[in-house]
Amino acid sequence: NNTPVFFIRDPILFPSFIHTQKRNPQTHLKDPDMMWDFHTLRPESMHQWLFLFSDRGIPDGFRHMNGYGSHTFKLVNKNGDYVYCKFHYKTDQGIKNLDVTKAEKLAGSDPDYSLRDLYNAIANGNFPSYTFSIQVMTPEQAKKFKFNPFDLTKIWSHSEFPLI
Repeated sequence: NNTPVFFIRDPILFPSFIHTQKRNPQTHLKDPDMMWDFHTLRPESMHQWLFLFSDRGIPDGFRHMNGYGSHTFKLVNKNGDYVYCKFHYKTDQGIKNLDVTKAEKLAGSDPDYSLRDLYNAIANGNFPSYTFSIQVMTPEQAKKFKFNPFDLTKIWSHSEFPLI
């Protein structure tokens, strides 16, 4: 994912969320009311909406966007000791985004723009690279944390849990 958060924290809502991305079953037309009805009733989705409607919302291809595991993962060593972590892939090419006008034009004229850009860059020897980092939280920190560290709608502060 190119954002560190997601719209919902409760997995049971995922099928309902997916239906907001589909066409109206009666008219088979896109129905923005389905999407807005779902999200306005779930304030936890606001964090994701702020990402999407910000200047970072439409990446200019895969080479110019960061990647995130979003979920919290458990890393276990051979002794059974564990920590929780979040994965971050930071683009070494720099963040580059599209404005809405260009994105709309590309969606109609070249829906494979991002794939083509990635393929052509690699074919020309211009290999994209990313710096991989993690944030680490101990089980003790997780028990005392101010919110549920497994909440997919929230991020861990870099000042509290720096990228390593």
